[in-house]
Amino acid sequence: MTKPKSKRAARGRTPASNDPERYRADCRRWLAGHGPRTAEELLAAIPADTGIDRYGEGGAVGALEAQTCKVLGKPAAVFMPSGTMAQQIALRIHADRRGTRAVAFHPTCHLEIHEDKAYQRLHGLVGVTLGHPRSLITLADLRAVREPLAALLIELPQREIGGQLPSWNDLREQVAFARKRGAAVHLDGARLWESTPFYGKTPAKIAALFDTVYVSFYKGLGGLAGACLAGEEDVISEARAWRKRHGGTLFGLWPNAAAALAGLQLRLSRMPRYVAHARAIAERLREVPNVEVVPDPPQTPMMHLHLRVTDDAFRAAACRIAKERSVFTWPGSAPGPAPSVRVVEFTVGDATLAFAPEEVAEIIGELVG
Repeated sequence: MTKPKSKRAARGRTPASNDPERYRADCRRWLAGHGPRTAEELLAAIPADTGIDRYGEGGAVGALEAQTCKVLGKPAAVFMPSGTMAQQIALRIHADRRGTRAVAFHPTCHLEIHEDKAYQRLHGLVGVTLGHPRSLITLADLRAVREPLAALLIELPQREIGGQLPSWNDLREQVAFARKRGAAVHLDGARLWESTPFYGKTPAKIAALFDTVYVSFYKGLGGLAGACLAGEEDVISEARAWRKRHGGTLFGLWPNAAAALAGLQLRLSRMPRYVAHARAIAERLREVPNVEVVPDPPQTPMMHLHLRVTDDAFRAAACRIAKERSVFTWPGSAPGPAPSVRVVEFTVGDATLAFAPEEVAEIIGELVG
C-alpha cells in the first residue's frame, strides 16, 4: 500500500528538511542586506535622550519630520506608520482636489500587487496601469492614456524589475507631460535613497520634480517600520487628518522615528559604497554559468538574479551553505519569466560588504550548481 502523504506535503509546502529558514538563527553571516539585528541592537541605535512624542506631535517624530523636510527640500512632512498608508493618503488627496478618481502607475506598483487593492476598496480610486510589467514606463505609455488623471505615481527605483531607473531626461519628460495634462505627480520613493548615486543628485534635487514624495526608513536605511510623506504644507496638513482616519496617529511613534533618524545619519552616506559593491559583484557573476543579473550593471544596491535551477535544488543548496558555511543566503526563490528560471532579489547592505565579490560569486555558483 502506498503511504499517504503528510498534510504538509499535500498542501505543497516546503518539507522542513529542505527549508533554509530552519538554519536562519544559527548562521553567523548573511549574504544580503544589513543582516539580522537583535532587539538589543535595535534599541541601542536609539539615543538615550530621544524626545517622546504624544500622538505624533513633538519629540523624535517632530525632529524626523524636520530632518525629512531638510533632506528632501520640501516645506512639510508627516510621519506615517507605513508606506502603504502614506501613498494611499497622497493619492486620495490628489484625486479629491482634481475631481477625478483615476491614478496611473506601473503594473507592478506596490499599491496594485501588495495591498489587496486598498486604493480601490478604501478610497474609491481607479487604477490605470502603464506599460509592460517587465519594462519601465515610457512617455509613449503616458500618451496612450485617454482619460483625465488625478495623479501619476512613479517608483524610483522600480523594485519588481530589479531596481531599474529611467534616465534623468526621461523622468523629467514624463513629469512635465503629466503636469501638462493636469495630474499631480507622486514619488514612490521607498528606495529613493538608493537611487541617488545613479543620478548623481541629492534626494532634494530628485524630490523637487514631484508634488508629493513618500520615503521609507526601514529598507535601505535599516530603521524600524515607518515612512514620511512630504509635500506642500496644505497637502501635508490634510494628510495628517487622513492619518488619524486610518488609525495611524498612535499615542507614541517615537521609537520608530528615532530609529529612522539613526538610519538616515548612519547609512544615507553609504549608498555610493553599496552601489559600487553591487556592481563589483555583478561583474563577477557574469563569469558564473546559469546566472543572469537584472539589470546589468545594477543601477542601485539592488539587483535581481535570474537562476537556471529548480526551486528544490536551490533550497537544498541554500540549506547546505547555511549548515556548512554558516551563511544565510535566501529562504527560497520566486518563479521567473521561463519555467526553467527562478528569481531572487539581492540587496547589498552592511552584511554584504563583509563578502568579497569573488566569495559572493562562489556562493551563488553553488546555489545553481
